[in-house]
Amino acid sequence: MKKDKTQILEYINNLKGYQGYVQMSDKPISDIWKTYSDISINPDKGFVYEAHFCNATESVAIRQINENWLVSITPLSEIKNKETDIQTYHAINGLKVKMAQVWHVENDPLCEDMPVLKLKIVVFAGFQGDEK
Repeated sequence: MKKDKTQILEYINNLKGYQGYVQMSDKPISDIWKTYSDISINPDKGFVYEAHFCNATESVAIRQINENWLVSITPLSEIKNKETDIQTYHAINGLKVKMAQVWHVENDPLCEDMPVLKLKIVVFAGFQGDEK
């Protein structure tokens, strides 16, 4: 879904029970919610450049594109194998970020139309150590 500057701030400030982070346009990443919390931001000068949030059921990605913001919501139920499709990466401030791969089965013409797994999206799945 597409939102303008006012709508995106309202959307973010209405997120309840999420962990994640916001990258503002005018400063390094400093708005981080390591535990499941209600999200609240009030930018002084800049605007939201990018943000990622996750709760027990969905992953939310927000990206600034020209004068609008694109919000992508991916249900975590689309992760087929939580043991192999979620990987952890080292991030700023010693954080460990979990990223999840979402695979879909599709018939592939290059494999004689047999069904194969194809990577559809990689989404933010929270921080390691803060299981809900």
